[in-house]
Amino acid sequence: MEYVIEMLNIRKEFPGIVANDNITLQLKKGEIHALLGENGAGKSTLMNVLFGLYQPEQGEIRVKGKPVKITNPNIANDLGIGMVHQHFMLVDTFTVTENIILGKEITSKGKIDIKKAEQEVRKISERYGLAVDPRAKISDISVGMQQRVEILKTLYRGAEILIFDEPTAVLTPQEIKELIQIMKTLIAEGKSIILITHKLKEIMEVCDRVTVIRKGKGIGTLNVRDTNPNELASLMVGREVVFRTEKKPPAPKQEVLEISNLVVKDSRGVPVVNGLDLTVHAGEIVGIAGVDGNGQTELIEAITGLRKSESGTIKLNGKEIQNMTPRKITEAGVGHIPEDRHKHGLVLDFPIGENMVLQTYYKKPFSKNGILNFKEIYRKARTLIREYDVRTPSEYTLARALSGGNQQKAIIGREVDRNPDLLIAAQPTRGLDVGAIEFIHKRLIEQRDNGKAVLLISFELDEIMNVSDRIAVIYEGKIVAIVEPKETTEQELGLLMAGSKRKEAGVGTND
Repeated sequence: MEYVIEMLNIRKEFPGIVANDNITLQLKKGEIHALLGENGAGKSTLMNVLFGLYQPEQGEIRVKGKPVKITNPNIANDLGIGMVHQHFMLVDTFTVTENIILGKEITSKGKIDIKKAEQEVRKISERYGLAVDPRAKISDISVGMQQRVEILKTLYRGAEILIFDEPTAVLTPQEIKELIQIMKTLIAEGKSIILITHKLKEIMEVCDRVTVIRKGKGIGTLNVRDTNPNELASLMVGREVVFRTEKKPPAPKQEVLEISNLVVKDSRGVPVVNGLDLTVHAGEIVGIAGVDGNGQTELIEAITGLRKSESGTIKLNGKEIQNMTPRKITEAGVGHIPEDRHKHGLVLDFPIGENMVLQTYYKKPFSKNGILNFKEIYRKARTLIREYDVRTPSEYTLARALSGGNQQKAIIGREVDRNPDLLIAAQPTRGLDVGAIEFIHKRLIEQRDNGKAVLLISFELDEIMNVSDRIAVIYEGKIVAIVEPKETTEQELGLLMAGSKRKEAGVGTND
C-alpha cells in the first residue's frame, strides 16, 4: 500500500515533557484522515513536526515512500504539504490576494503583478467552490471567509496534502456545513487531508480513517465505518464518556436577571441589541441560541459592564445595574466566563495562580492595606486547581502555557468559587474536548441545582439543547422565541435562528 505521507515512530520532546512519544501516522492518497485527541494530547505538535515548524528527536518522515527531512515550512510547501492553522496567519490590512501571494509574489518588470495574481486566485477559488472575493480586505470578511483564504493560500502554493488544525472551532453551524463540502471537493480533485479535531460528529460525517492519540502516545488507527462516537470518545479520554448530560428537572424560583427593552450599539454605532427582553430565574439555565453576530457579544458586554447600553434596563435581584462599572456589577453578584478566554478571561503572562484571584485580589485575605499577600493567593490557587482538575505543572506556571481546556477550567473555578447569583457562561466549551466539555456541563448544572441563575450563550446547538432548561432564540438583536428543549429540535431551532416565524418553524407558539 503506498502512502502519500508516513510519520514513523515520531518522538518530540520539550523541556520536562514528551509531547509525542513514538507516534506513527500514515496517510493514504485521496482520504480524509482524522487525528483525534484531547486538548494537550500532542496533535498540533505532531502536525507542526510534519510542517517543519518543529524537528523531531526521533523517527522518520516519508513522502510518497521517500525519506525526507523537513527543516522548515518552505520545504514542506515544496513537498506539497500545506497547513491551515487554527489561529489564522493573515495580515488584517491586506487584501485576500495580497495575503495569498505573500512570499510567492508574481512579478513583472520588478513590480508585483496584482492583476495577474487576482485572476489566479479567482481561478483556484472557483475550481474548489471557495467563493472568495480576491479584492476584499481581510478585516472586512467573516471568520469563515478568512479560513477559506488560508485554504486558498495552501492551494496557491500547490499543496497536495492539506493539514487542517481544528478548522471548525470558530465556525457557525452553516459555515461548518460549507467547509465539509469544500473538503469533499478537495478530495474529489485528488488531494489528501489530515484533519486535527476532537469533534466526533465531524469525524463520523467526513473522515475515512482516524488515528487516536492520548497523552502523547498513539492509541491506534481505525476505519471510521467500523467505529462509533462512544468508542472513539473512550479511546481518546481513556474512560467512558457520557454524552447526555444527566440532570433533574429545574425548580425555578425568583427572578435574578430581568432585561427590558435593552438597546446596545456596536463599535460602529449601529444598534445590534435592539429592544431585547429576557428573564432568568434562580435555579434554571437559560440558553441563548443564535447565529454569530446577532448581538450576543454586545448583550453579554452590557450585562457585565464592559459596554454601555443606550436605553432599557438590566436588573439583578430587582436593582438596576446597567452602565455600572464591571467591578460593581461583579460585586453585585455576577460571574462571567467570557467567550474569548485569552482576551477577557486571563492575563496570559501571569502565573495561573494569580489568575485565580483576578476578581478578588483586593479583598482580604489576599491583600491588606493595598499590599498583596502571595502566600494566601497561592494557597487559594492550589485549592481551586485541585477542585477543578486544572492540569498544570504548578500554580506558578504562566497561564499561556496551559492547554485551552485547562485555561477554561481555571476561569470556571475562579468564577464559580465566588458563588455569584448569576453566572454568565459565553461559549464555555469552545475548542474543548469531550472530557473537558462533560466536566464543564456538570459544573453549570451544579450551579443551577444550588439555586443560582445561569445564562448560557453558545453556538453549539447540541450544547444548548443538552444543558438549557429554556432556550431563548436571538435574531437581529431581539429574543424572537422562547422554547423548551424537549419540545423542539435542532432543525426548528436552526429555522428560528435564521429569522423564520415560529409557526413556519413548526414550534408551538405558547411562551
